[in-house]
Amino acid sequence: MAYQDMPEGDTIFRTAERLRAALQGKRVVSARPDMLKRLAGTTVSDVQPVGKHLMIRFDNGLALHTHMRMRGTWQVYPRGQRAARPDWQLKAMLETDDIVAACFAAPVVELIRDESSHVGHLGPDILGDGWDVESVVKRARALSAVAIGEVMLDQRVTAGIGNVYRCEALWQRKLDPWKPVAQLTDGELASLFEVARQAMLANLGGGPRRRFPGYGRGAVHGRGGRPCPRCGTVIRVRALGEHARLVYWCPRCQS
Repeated sequence: MAYQDMPEGDTIFRTAERLRAALQGKRVVSARPDMLKRLAGTTVSDVQPVGKHLMIRFDNGLALHTHMRMRGTWQVYPRGQRAARPDWQLKAMLETDDIVAACFAAPVVELIRDESSHVGHLGPDILGDGWDVESVVKRARALSAVAIGEVMLDQRVTAGIGNVYRCEALWQRKLDPWKPVAQLTDGELASLFEVARQAMLANLGGGPRRRFPGYGRGAVHGRGGRPCPRCGTVIRVRALGEHARLVYWCPRCQS
């Protein structure tokens, strides 16, 4: 299955917004490490999230592709100010006349020209303006024998959903994470992905993350052994799928 541990799509979306505001239209006066030196003198033309990937594009046709997984982060601060992370964690740095954008601890940092070879396999970005739930349902249907809990994290179906939103959306729709896609109706699939999308969209404006209507930071994720806020049954935790990601679910509500 095509997924990995990493921040969810809303985190990358917000990072892209911050970088775009700081860098777009500005000339890069210096770049580190050595593999990025040829960016000096270029102008940042765009910054876009692609699911859980992030692309900083330049006017010479190159793009800086970063992939945060769980450790990476981008920081933006005034030029001349000391970075909040140690230099040994630095993976990429772009300096303009007034701003520094620095990427720390990201496991994937590469300068590319052909974006499609790196992100072309991804499904529609769940936070994208053109996101279409019908096309996502069709992609999910192609994995008919796979558990819906796995399918939700498969970035080929729709890019951007991570474990928090997977667990919470399944709980919201009262769906068993281990139920095969073939046993769900198109309406159930569409509603499930829409719930995840709306919860992620609610996080784009800032404020506390992981907000779900009526349940603050979430009803089940990270609450193994505690009572379900809907029925009081003890929330269970179990690994699911090839990558053994932990699922938090209510065995009563989601049976």
